[in-house]
Amino acid sequence: MSEHDDKPPIRLLLAAPRGFCAGVERAIAIVERALEKYGAPVYVRHEIVHNRHVVEGLKAKGAVFVNDLDEIPDATRPVIFSAHGVPKAVPAAAERMHLTYIDATCPLVSKVHLEAERHHEKGRHVLLIGHAGHPEVIGTMGQLPDGAITLIETEEDARAVTPPDAEKLAYITQTTLSVDETRGIVAILQERFPAIRAPVKDDICYATTNRQEAARAIAAHSDLMLVVGAPNSSNSKRLVEVAQAAGCKRAVLVQSAADIDWHIIRPGMTVGLTAGASAPEELVEEIIGNIAARWPVNVEQRVLREENITFKLPKALRAEAAS
Repeated sequence: MSEHDDKPPIRLLLAAPRGFCAGVERAIAIVERALEKYGAPVYVRHEIVHNRHVVEGLKAKGAVFVNDLDEIPDATRPVIFSAHGVPKAVPAAAERMHLTYIDATCPLVSKVHLEAERHHEKGRHVLLIGHAGHPEVIGTMGQLPDGAITLIETEEDARAVTPPDAEKLAYITQTTLSVDETRGIVAILQERFPAIRAPVKDDICYATTNRQEAARAIAAHSDLMLVVGAPNSSNSKRLVEVAQAAGCKRAVLVQSAADIDWHIIRPGMTVGLTAGASAPEELVEEIIGNIAARWPVNVEQRVLREENITFKLPKALRAEAAS
């Protein structure tokens, strides 16, 4: 009999889907395949995805992360652009420096970039709903000339914005936003500007939407919600907000089991557990193991829907190209 068999069990509600999305899996595979093809070091501009555990793992394999291209000491080595996308000025600079570059931008982010360009070509001013300073927003705004995109962060921004021509206007969004918050902003824009063009298909990506819905489904039944993710991960922070809005008394973002304040968990509690799109499953398993080491635990996985989406690697890194 173990020392905690007499304690009421923790009921652990495990959200699904959770963790890695297809864009993150592709970005990590690009770095790993590039290391296989070119050998170390391979340079990566900015964090390939927003997760310290993933970044440290790739560093151990020979990836070197830099903030700017001019930090690369050897122009013969390849550089990879992160999954969040980059302004057009970045590949242009890489070409001027004669660098070999590989773009790991998520295809769903690239879709937003193409939308922005098409609206611009048709003379429309673009409103980008997103968070200032996020790499994805910087990359998207950098697809068009200065002044062609206006950033909308809040409902207040949506009420205050004065576009050049209300009849020639479109909106696009960051892919990792809160679905509910974005809906409110869009409603204001559509009321103020009836002619505004919407995306043909929602810009908030399937993975963000699915993870928010899965978190919402268990949050109202949980005394505590643990969200595995990085503090600079937009989609992970949105999961905390979604859980709180759904009625969970306490929702916290943790990078790993080491971040958990174990005093906030008590025998008999119902604990919800999910992970942002750039958080590996092994971190979730580590947390489950740590809970089970302290209390008896009953794990219930709540599957909202299955995901089977995959994205191809860039042609230069595909197995058939390598062979």
